[in-house]
Amino acid sequence: MPNFNIDSTKNNTFDAIVIGSGMSGGWAAKEFTEKGLKTLVLERGRDVTHIKNYPTTNMMPWELKHAGQVSYDLRQDNPIAARCYNFREDSQHFFTKDKEQPYVQKKPFDWIRAYQTGGKSLLWARQTQRLSDLDFEGPARDGFAVDWPIRYKDIAPWYSYVEKFVGISGEYNGLDVLPDGEFLKSMGLNCTEEHFRDIVAKKYKNQRHVIYGRCAHITKNKDIFMKQGRAMCQTRDLCRRGCPFGGYFSSNSSTLPWAQKTGNLSMKNDAVVHSIIYDDEKGKATGVRVIDANTKETTEYFASVIFVNASTFNSNMILLNSKSNRFPEGLGNDNRLLGKYIAFHNYRVSISGEYEGNLDKTTTGRRPTSAYVPRFRNVHKQETDFLRGYAAGFNASRQIHQDTNGLGESLKENLSNASYGNWNVGSHMMGETIPKEESTLSLDPEKTDQYGIPQLKINLDYDDNDEKMIKDYVEQFTEMFEAAGFKNIKAHDIPDKAPGLDIHEMGGVRMGHDPKTSLLNKWNQLHTCKNVYVTDGACMTSTSTQNPSLTYMALTARACDHAVKESKKG
Repeated sequence: MPNFNIDSTKNNTFDAIVIGSGMSGGWAAKEFTEKGLKTLVLERGRDVTHIKNYPTTNMMPWELKHAGQVSYDLRQDNPIAARCYNFREDSQHFFTKDKEQPYVQKKPFDWIRAYQTGGKSLLWARQTQRLSDLDFEGPARDGFAVDWPIRYKDIAPWYSYVEKFVGISGEYNGLDVLPDGEFLKSMGLNCTEEHFRDIVAKKYKNQRHVIYGRCAHITKNKDIFMKQGRAMCQTRDLCRRGCPFGGYFSSNSSTLPWAQKTGNLSMKNDAVVHSIIYDDEKGKATGVRVIDANTKETTEYFASVIFVNASTFNSNMILLNSKSNRFPEGLGNDNRLLGKYIAFHNYRVSISGEYEGNLDKTTTGRRPTSAYVPRFRNVHKQETDFLRGYAAGFNASRQIHQDTNGLGESLKENLSNASYGNWNVGSHMMGETIPKEESTLSLDPEKTDQYGIPQLKINLDYDDNDEKMIKDYVEQFTEMFEAAGFKNIKAHDIPDKAPGLDIHEMGGVRMGHDPKTSLLNKWNQLHTCKNVYVTDGACMTSTSTQNPSLTYMALTARACDHAVKESKKG
C-alpha cells in the first residue's frame, strides 16, 4: 500500500498548478508551459474546446427555436443569470445556472458565473484599457484603500507583451488618463460618434475626450495570430456564441491551445477546488485538494508553485476555506482582511437621446465595439463631492423602421423596404466604487453546496459616493448631449437594481506594501505564503474605471515570470 501512495503522489505532482482556466488562468498556463514547467490547470466546469463546443456559432436566425430569446421556463429557473445582457438563447449554455451553485446574499448581488474551460473569456465584452499612474496612485492620493505596491512603469512592459499576443484594435490618443498600447488598426467611429467627439473636444477644450473603444479583436493578420490559429475578426458581432475564427481573444482560442502545444499542459475539468494544502512543517503550500464534480471523490495534487485564478469571488472562497493550524482563518489571513474591501464597477445608470443630423448617412456591418469616454472627473484635482470618477461608453446607430404588415410575399416586400429615422444615441456609466472594510465575502457557517463546501456569503451594496457619482454622470452627460444637439434625452436609473451585472467584481486579496494591511506583495504573492500567487480580480487594490481584464492578464504574465525566476533560485 505505501508504494501505491508514493506512485499516486508522484503521478499527481507537477511543477505548477493553476486554479481556473479563464482570462488570467489561461495566461498562467501559457507562461508556465512555455517556460518548460509541467503545469496542471484545474477547471471546476465542463470542457469547452475551441470551435468543437460552440453549438450555435454558425446558426441562422431561423434555426433558433425562440428567435434568440430565452424561454419563459429558463428565465424563471434562472432569475439571476437571466438578468445578464448576454444570457440569450444562443449563449445561455455558457452560463452557470442559478441552481447549480447557490450562494448567500446578505444584500442583493447578481453573481454571474461561467464554469467551463475558458470561463467568462467566452462571454466578455472584449474592452481593453490600460490603467495609468492616476489609478495606481489613486488610493494614496485620495485617502481610500491602501497604496498600490506597483506603478504604471512596473506593468507597462507586460501590457505591451500581452497586447501583442492578444491583438488589440485601437487608436493612439496620447492621454495621460488612459495610456496608449500596442494597437492594430481601429474599426473607426461612425459619423454621429465623430460629431459627438468634435463637439465635446471643442466645448471642453480637450479636457474631455470621446475616443474609439479599444477592443480585443484582430483587425490585421500577423504571424503571431496565425501561429495561434486565429484569423481576423469577421465583424459578425456574434461573439457570445464563441468565435470559430478566433477573431476576438479567449482562453479557448488562444492561450490554452498555445499551452497545449508545448506538451507541458495537463488539463483537468470537473475539478472543484476545495482548498489549498498548507504544510505547517515545510512552511509553504504543497498542493490543492480537489473534489470531482461528478463522483464527489477527493483527490490531492501537488506542486511547488500555485496560482489562484478562479475568478474574484471563487478565489476568495478557496483561500477562506484553506484552513490549517498555521492559518485557522484562511490561507495567508493573519490580518483577517481576506474577503474584505471588495469593490466593483457601477453600471447602474445610462442615458439615451436622438440626433436629427447626418440623415444622409447610415452604418453598414456590425462593428463589435463603440466609442469610449475616459474618466474626466477628479483627475488632477478633487473637484466634486465624491471620490474618484467614471468612464462611459457611447454609441450611435440609425433607427430602422420596418413594416411588419402583410403575409407571404407582401410581408417580404414590406420588410425588404425599410426606411430610416433619426439616430439613436446612448451612453452607459462605468463608475469606480470605493473598497470598504464592510464590503465583504465570507463563508456561511451553516449552508454548504453539493460538494460539502461552505456557501459564499456576499455583503455588497452601493453607497453615498456611488449615488453622488450617478447624479453627476446624469448631469454631465445631459449637458454634453445637449451641446451636441441631441433631443429627447432621457436618463435611465433603477435605484433598486442589485450590483453585480457589471461582472467586474474585484478585491478581497488585495495587493499592498504592508502585510498588516494587505494580502499580496508587489509580485502577487501571499505575504505569508510566498509560493501561492493570486493574479485575477481578487488581487486588485482598487478598481479604477477601466475594464479590468487586460490588467489581470498583464499582472499574471508578470507574476509567472517572477515565479519562474524565483524557482530557479531555489
